[in-house]
Amino acid sequence: MIGFLVGTIEEKLENYLLLDVNGVGYELLISNNTLVALPNINETTKVLTYLQVKEDGVALYGFATKEEKQIFMQIITVSGVGPKMAISILSGMKISDLILAIKREDVTLLSKIKGLGRKTAERICLELKDKVNAVGIEADLFNYNEVVNINESALNDAVETLISLGVNKNEAYKLARANASNDATAEEIILKVLKYLGR
Repeated sequence: MIGFLVGTIEEKLENYLLLDVNGVGYELLISNNTLVALPNINETTKVLTYLQVKEDGVALYGFATKEEKQIFMQIITVSGVGPKMAISILSGMKISDLILAIKREDVTLLSKIKGLGRKTAERICLELKDKVNAVGIEADLFNYNEVVNINESALNDAVETLISLGVNKNEAYKLARANASNDATAEEIILKVLKYLGR
């Protein structure tokens, strides 16, 4: 098994990391949380890993933190949820918000994550609501309410504008949501995202 890798970042994109480890390029599937946490290209980093071995191939998943890997390992124990879907779920919101959504059985909020249906969201809540405490993240109720009460109109306007500026659709939504709050205007969200992107 491969527990972690230490190497130089060659390339990082949405859900993808290419890490040079002593001249060997490892391709890893990553979440948006890990993407945001990673240092810049050509810098050295340590990435925790999970190796999936299937009949049709091998896949390596990467995580910036121990907490994210732990919640990933819990999510993939849920019936019908594989590693790729788990990465999508982790990309849908901050880890602390995800944990609170599961504990509160907020199926509506979880169902907003792209690719996650309501029935699967219900299974995740049912099977993990009493287990996610083990992850050791102190989730903040204020932050959770902030996510629930996001100004969807401002968020949607910001996403459309970011897409028109050439930002990938999925990345635009994830970054806009990460920078949205219940009182943020579309302009404020856009400015925060563009600053993050270095534009």
